[in-house]
Amino acid sequence: MLGIQEVFERKLKHFQALELLKCIWKQVMLLDDSQIGKLLRGPSRPLFVAAECGNFEFIVELLRSYPDLIWKVDEQSQSFFHIAVIHRQERIFKLIYQIGALKDLITSYKSTNNSNILHLAAKLAAPNRLNIVSGAALQMQRELLWFKEVEKNVQPLYKEMRDSEGRMPHMLFTQEHKALLKSGERWMKDTASSCMLVATLITTVMFAAIFTVPGGNNNETGTPIFLKDKAFIIFSISDALALFSSVTSILMFLSILTSRYAEVDFMETLPKRLIIGLMTLFFSIASMLIAFSASFSIVHGHKIAWIIIPVALAACIPVLLFAFSQFPLVADMFHSTYGSGIFAQEPTDVLF
Repeated sequence: MLGIQEVFERKLKHFQALELLKCIWKQVMLLDDSQIGKLLRGPSRPLFVAAECGNFEFIVELLRSYPDLIWKVDEQSQSFFHIAVIHRQERIFKLIYQIGALKDLITSYKSTNNSNILHLAAKLAAPNRLNIVSGAALQMQRELLWFKEVEKNVQPLYKEMRDSEGRMPHMLFTQEHKALLKSGERWMKDTASSCMLVATLITTVMFAAIFTVPGGNNNETGTPIFLKDKAFIIFSISDALALFSSVTSILMFLSILTSRYAEVDFMETLPKRLIIGLMTLFFSIASMLIAFSASFSIVHGHKIAWIIIPVALAACIPVLLFAFSQFPLVADMFHSTYGSGIFAQEPTDVLF
């Protein structure tokens, strides 16, 4: 209950701050354009600080009442869109899709060192923005998504523009992300190696289990004694599924270990393989425990039937532990690789 109250108080303060902003901004609007520009370029730099902090509601409120703010620049000749790119504030940057053809003019602004907005996207993000996602590989993917998204919004000429040090945007990106690329490769290989070991153990156990069927075989015919038992059918199917899914998982993790690890591979190829590998590994673990429960039922069910349900419930614990520990990672990768991603556009009526 205390948590709900804290959330309510936080939302109330946010609403009150927004209302206070509206009142203050109405007074600011009484000034002429030169005074407003001087205020925005002052020590407090409210527009650019808001873009740096990702204060989406603040900027939207300002732009609704004074649309000419999109042309304002700081001392480095950078608009608030440039600031949003530097500090990786995607909600702020997505407003660029609502200004139509004006975005071509905004993205053409150059800083004092002759770098454009794509150069800013090529620089490594601050640690606090990188750590939004866990794992160096996902951080590398996020940086690539930012670079590709900004690249779509600049004119072709600016993709080849050189800064004062003679670096084109893609050259700067490679230089800035060299260490992160190595960390992403190491993180991906370590993850794949650990998961591959588990998948290999499951494959070995499941392959051996199919030849040592529970209950034994008929001495005369050689067929399993409980061949027509429902529990035996469940055991056979789940054993086969566990074997096939674990082999698939091994192949996926093997493909990760033998990848070339180019920058573009972190965009989709490597995350896709890791998603498939983790999902099939989860499926193989679940199938293995189902096979164990069925086998336990065949061997001991007729003796101590009451223990079958507790054993089956206990078998769910490892599956749930794996799901809870790995689901956030899989969800992040799936969202950024296949979902709407971090650049899902805002409703078209946010600004005007």
